[in-house]
Amino acid sequence: MLRRTFLLAAPAVSALGLTACGFALRQAPNYPFATIFVRVAEGSSLGNELKRNLAAGGKLEVVTDPKRLDSVEVVLEVITDQREKSVASLTSAGQVREFQLRSRVKFRLRTPQGKELITDTEILQQRDISYTETQALSKEAEEQLLYRNMQTDIVQQIMRRIASVQAL
Repeated sequence: MLRRTFLLAAPAVSALGLTACGFALRQAPNYPFATIFVRVAEGSSLGNELKRNLAAGGKLEVVTDPKRLDSVEVVLEVITDQREKSVASLTSAGQVREFQLRSRVKFRLRTPQGKELITDTEILQQRDISYTETQALSKEAEEQLLYRNMQTDIVQQIMRRIASVQAL
């Protein structure tokens, strides 16, 4: 009987302990504005993911029509979105053993009147990937997966930085 009571009470006590320490699941960010225009290169996968994530909470309207630019509260400009690949190491025979992949994004947040809320900010992600010529196709697929992973991480960082902007 005592053991059964303990087994039933243990999860409740654990949950109570987690809430007391300030633990909470991540929630959708609360933005201090209701409308945003995202200026990115046409067909940019980063831009598409960024727009989709900003609109996902339902609290923020992402305006895509440049004609409505003066009706939005803030403008997010992605200035640069680059992918780089460089040789990180070579074998003794001079063949590539490892590449370093980099994804670099520079952005700023401003009002339509030009007041900067976030000045030019650069986010850099990098990953190392081993390479062998015998597995070239699978390494190419792995490279694309790593770039996609870095892009998702950059989008999440941009969203957190936008959410931290003080009220207009």
